[in-house]
Amino acid sequence: MQLNLLKMTKGSGLKCAWMLAGATALVLMAGCRQDMQNQPKLIPQRGSEMFADHRGARPQVLATVARGQLHEDSYFYTGVVQGANGYREERDLMPFPVTMEVLKRGQERFNIYCTPCHSRVGNGLGEIVERGYKPAANFHDQVRRAQPISHYFFVMTHGYGAMPDYSAQLTPVDRWAVAAYIRALQLSQAATTQDVPSGVQVKSLQEVAAEQNLPAGYAEPWVLPSTAVQAYPHVTKEGTPGMAPANPADPIISIPTNKPAPAAAK
Repeated sequence: MQLNLLKMTKGSGLKCAWMLAGATALVLMAGCRQDMQNQPKLIPQRGSEMFADHRGARPQVLATVARGQLHEDSYFYTGVVQGANGYREERDLMPFPVTMEVLKRGQERFNIYCTPCHSRVGNGLGEIVERGYKPAANFHDQVRRAQPISHYFFVMTHGYGAMPDYSAQLTPVDRWAVAAYIRALQLSQAATTQDVPSGVQVKSLQEVAAEQNLPAGYAEPWVLPSTAVQAYPHVTKEGTPGMAPANPADPIISIPTNKPAPAAAK
């Protein structure tokens, strides 16, 4: 009798265990749905059933502009305006007022990014040129002085010749500031005593050098080093004939010397 009760109890417990395991399995199976796997979503470079045209990449919404891309003032961002017959024209016009703060910013950026080739005074005889690189543009020659100010912005944006573009290093505002400072450099190098306001004292570079204990060569013209002259024989000293440039597009550059002019014959 006791043996039969033990068997019945053991059988009931086993049955309950199987029932509990089955119920647990049913609960787990009910939770294993594919909703997250099959949910509507966009996969790059694939089609999609979410839209009627079955395209995953959606076109830009009409009449909208992405954040940070509202370039409404095209002259400010390009340095050119659309002229007649579809030609793009450069203008001798700044898109915003030039203040002393703008010139100081332009000077700072110019000294960082432009002086290695163009030098601090913009004559094209920077440190890179002294090491044999192609002579850079001289901002004080007749051609560069005649160019509109937006030309400098355009060249900094797109590059020109051996010069790469500096759009990654200089924001549009900084490019305009540098262009304004280049114009200020041109005015300073070609200034005369008549350009000085009345009552302002004018000192020569020789006087400034003497007052600040600078070397005598501080106030003298910069001369292209011999290494660059050998590499580019069409770059000659002032007053001497030079060879034609290897590339006809390269200008013949005249460089001042430190030698005094010969005395006139009596």
